[in-house]
Amino acid sequence: MLKAFIVKLGLVVTVGVYFNLGNPHLMAATLEEIKQRGKLIVAVKDNSRPLGFIDPENNLQGLEIDLAKQLAKDILGDPQAVILQPVRNQDRLQKVIDGEVDLAIARVTINTTRGRLVNFSPYYYLDGTGMVTNNPTIRAVEHLSRAKIAVLNRSSTIAVIRSELPQAQLIGVDSYQEALTLLEAEQVQAFAADNSILAGWVQQYPHYYQLPVRLSGEGLGVVMPKGLQYASLRSRVNQAIGRWKASGWLAERLEYWGLP
Repeated sequence: MLKAFIVKLGLVVTVGVYFNLGNPHLMAATLEEIKQRGKLIVAVKDNSRPLGFIDPENNLQGLEIDLAKQLAKDILGDPQAVILQPVRNQDRLQKVIDGEVDLAIARVTINTTRGRLVNFSPYYYLDGTGMVTNNPTIRAVEHLSRAKIAVLNRSSTIAVIRSELPQAQLIGVDSYQEALTLLEAEQVQAFAADNSILAGWVQQYPHYYQLPVRLSGEGLGVVMPKGLQYASLRSRVNQAIGRWKASGWLAERLEYWGLP
C-alpha cells in the first residue's frame, strides 16, 4: 500500500497541479522549473466578477484571468499555457507559501502584514471603497451625508464611511444579498464596499449606479513566493506589469471589464 501511495503521489506531482498532501517540504517552482514544466499554475477567484468569475459557458473570465494568461504568454510564449486553480479567500496566500501554485492573482490587497509572508508585485488595480445606489437622485457622495448606508459587518469600509460621512447612519449586513434586499426594500439608500466588487454588482444589476468615487486606496497585487531562488520569477512578473502599464494594455483591460 505504501508503494502504491508513493506512485500515486508521484503522478500528482508530475501533472504539475502540486497538491500538498501534507508534505511540509513541498517547494514553489522557480522560473526555470516553470519553463521546463511548460505550464504556469495560478490561483484565481471564480466568484468575484469582474476580476475572476465563471461565465454562462462555464469558462473562467475576468481581469485577473486575463493577467494570468498574459503572464503565461510572457513567460512561456503561449497564453493558454496556464493552469487556473480557483481558490477560497482564506487559502490565497497559503497556496503560494506551500508551493501548490506558482502565483496567486486572486483579489489580494497588498499590505505589510501579508508582505511578511509573501512577496507582492506592483499593484495592477487600485481598489478602494465605493458606493452603489438604486436611487436616481443620488449621484454624488454629498447626497448621502445623512442617508442610511449598508456596510458589511466587521469590514474596513466602516471606518472609511464614518470618516467621510460622519452623520450618515450605517446599517450592518452579513452578506451582499442582505444589502441587496435592503436596497430593494428602500430601507437603505446606498451600499458601500470595494469598487471591484461593486463593478460586478452593477454589471449584474444594471439599474444600479456606481458613484464615481474611491474613498480609500488599496492596491491589488500578484502574490509571489519569498526566497532568493524566486528572484527571477518575481522580476519577470514585475517587469511584465510595468510594460502593461506603460503600453496602455492594462488600462484597456480595466476599461473592458468596467473597473472604475
